[in-house]
Amino acid sequence: MTRTDTDVLILGAGASGLFCAMTAAARGRRVTLVDHARATGRKVRIAGGGKCNFTNLEMHARHYVGDNPHFPKSALARFTPWDMVSLVSEQAIAWEEREHGQLFCLRSADDVADLLEQRCRASGCRFLLGQRVEGVEHDGEAFVVTIAPAQAAAAEGDVTTQGGAPKGATDAPAKVTRLRAVSLVVATGSAAWPQIGATDMGHRIARQFGHKVAPSRPVLVPLAMAPQWPLHGLAGIALPARVTTAGTAFTLPLLFTHRGISGPAALQTSCYWQPGQPVEIDFLPGENLDALLRAPEHGKLLVRTLLGRLLPDRLAERLVEPDLAGRKIAELSRAARAALHQAVHAHTAVPTGTEGMRKAEAAAGGVRVDQISSRSMESTLCPGLFFTGEVLDVTGQLGGYNLHWAWASGKAAGEVA
Repeated sequence: MTRTDTDVLILGAGASGLFCAMTAAARGRRVTLVDHARATGRKVRIAGGGKCNFTNLEMHARHYVGDNPHFPKSALARFTPWDMVSLVSEQAIAWEEREHGQLFCLRSADDVADLLEQRCRASGCRFLLGQRVEGVEHDGEAFVVTIAPAQAAAAEGDVTTQGGAPKGATDAPAKVTRLRAVSLVVATGSAAWPQIGATDMGHRIARQFGHKVAPSRPVLVPLAMAPQWPLHGLAGIALPARVTTAGTAFTLPLLFTHRGISGPAALQTSCYWQPGQPVEIDFLPGENLDALLRAPEHGKLLVRTLLGRLLPDRLAERLVEPDLAGRKIAELSRAARAALHQAVHAHTAVPTGTEGMRKAEAAAGGVRVDQISSRSMESTLCPGLFFTGEVLDVTGQLGGYNLHWAWASGKAAGEVA
């Protein structure tokens, strides 16, 4: 058998890479992780506002978008939210449940990232941090990866401890090095959050080995509106709303920004919105404005008075024309009532785009899964090549789904690599 430097070489020491390494090392495999940053788990450490929304109790494949909605099912079934709860609880990491089944660390996201790194190190994993990948090839017997010191290793992408020192030690070489491995795991993530070092390297490697890649687009990201949008100027207003696009709707908090809309409702919608599509906003979900307009006790009220009781004042003023807002409800024509209903329950606008990858929490698209094993994450084109986490065309909704996919897909690859 050909000599190799390691059994499993993992590109990326993030969420899925660490979980894959931990799983493979527990099987007795020699594992090496390479990352261009000097810190492990960069996205994990800042996830959930630094509290790490590490899973969601309402786990189902329907919470993921991608060309094949069934692909995540196998990995999710074999690593459940309660498996992750057991892991963090074993280490006495305190956590809490928030709305919609979201589980967060009580203290810090560092607790989860440190747990994974420590388990990897305890199992003998080798970390080559601050190293960029110069090239990847297969020589017919093993994968050969060329790495070199990353000159920007101390740039803004690094995550440091409170004391200021980079997290994670490394025994990385100080010169160009070639590594050989039986299995290669691409766990490099997507291009979302480039300010912390995210790139599309994983997609380029996939194409090199014959895989097709669905175009990347920012998701879990605020939506921008055209300058002529009548609701511009309401930045800071937040309220519950139902936002719908392409037949998918979310009833969650909505936040007006200087450029458009954000908040959970808009971020979730961005997973399904495509350029040119309209979004429809119901500013009174669960209410029936038509019934309120018919109520006898409201007949003498001005439209602006009733809307001011139901909605933030500045929003109520913008939703209807001044002449309509100043009329008594009892005097409204059928057409006027229909216009009010449309304005409040079905405000429609076409976003001009999103706030882009720098503001996106994730990226949709990625390595197409039709030539990836849903059980092991292994390429069907190139045995020994694996793809995990966000590099794949599997993207979770807001609420801990992307991190859980990283754990589940990393574990799936680690059980086989």
